[in-house]
Amino acid sequence: MEETNHARGSESLVRAIRGPIVLITIGTLFAIDHMGGYAFSRTWPVLLIIIGLLKLIERAAAPPVQHIPGPPMQQ
Repeated sequence: MEETNHARGSESLVRAIRGPIVLITIGTLFAIDHMGGYAFSRTWPVLLIIIGLLKLIERAAAPPVQHIPGPPMQQ
């Protein structure tokens, strides 16, 4: 039971920080664009990578899904 609560807490934490991390990433990419490093049009795929990583972490932190068998099928 404790592990399930811990997993749910971890999943909630990842969900809570997802928005701020994406905003920080966008801000960083625009700052790089503004400083003349790389144009935003070349760095936007980093957003997809960050969002994908956060989804992977969220899924890893999620409690395992328990399969509840349904009623037996009648023939």
